[in-house]
Amino acid sequence: MKNLRQILFVITVLCCFHFQVIAQNNNTANDLIKQGVDLHNQGKYADAIAQFNEVLKTEPQNGYANYEMAFSLYALKKTKDAIPHLEKAVQSNNASLNVAAYCLLANIYDEDNQHQKAIDTYKTGIKINPDYPQIYFNLGIAYFRNQQYAEAESSAIEAIKHNPKNASSQRLYALVTFHQNKRANALLGFCSFLLLEPTGPRAAEAYGNIQHIIQGGVLKDNNGKTTIALSPKDDKETSTLNLGISMVTLSGQSKKLTGLDLMEYELKSMFSLSGELSQKKTSKNFFDLFFADYFYKLAQSPYMPALTHTVVLTDTKIDNAKWARENAQQISGLAEWIQKTERSF
Repeated sequence: MKNLRQILFVITVLCCFHFQVIAQNNNTANDLIKQGVDLHNQGKYADAIAQFNEVLKTEPQNGYANYEMAFSLYALKKTKDAIPHLEKAVQSNNASLNVAAYCLLANIYDEDNQHQKAIDTYKTGIKINPDYPQIYFNLGIAYFRNQQYAEAESSAIEAIKHNPKNASSQRLYALVTFHQNKRANALLGFCSFLLLEPTGPRAAEAYGNIQHIIQGGVLKDNNGKTTIALSPKDDKETSTLNLGISMVTLSGQSKKLTGLDLMEYELKSMFSLSGELSQKKTSKNFFDLFFADYFYKLAQSPYMPALTHTVVLTDTKIDNAKWARENAQQISGLAEWIQKTERSF
């Protein structure tokens, strides 16, 4: 979970604030702030702080200088020293700067285990600028840490709506639905994440979670008989989908399928089940539109083998490189399908 606890700030967004805000300041302050930003981006945080300090000597309320000072202090893990500067930055007349300052301030509270204070601060930022995409992801992390998984799911959904191709937001959705025992939601969420980020430690973790989801509901009792684990706390749809995963697992085993053949069968069956349930609805939710309908189309395409190999790409026991060499058309076909197939929400 370590990666979940690191809030991502996009440098290009910070640069946009840089030029918008600096235009309102004097040239000397502009130059010093630009120099400080350059030093910060080079990892020379102490030198950057010295530049921002020069501005604050003559302009103690300069919102951008205070924000950049806080950001450099944050990089040095001097978070308590950063807070007073952020409290000044949020008083600026620039809404974009304000929401960035609230976002960083909330992140500091969250890392200090002041989760509710962080949540309230993120919400303040959202009121100022509800179109700031990163703040929904950050809010979801705060809810996740506070074990408010339903609220974290809602925030992850908003983050995805604002940036549908952000891998971290889709991973967050999968994790928080998994914590609510929404195993089908989590399964499709992790598969969606792996289409965006198929390699690396987070991909390996996602693949492991997919394996746990598929196997988690099929257990053996003390007599060796197969049982299916269900939770009385699940709503009707969640129970239906969870039962479906367990039945699909048993069906694959009864067909004597193993390895990648079994994985492909299980994924295709669950994509189909989720999609068929979605097709019967007159009013669809986010999961139906963004995940179930999309993967239902994929299940009906000829590219399930390529999808399966994408899911298991981090499994060192499988020779994915050999398969890729022998199935180039599958890989290119899946890539083209992804590019052409729209997702809605």
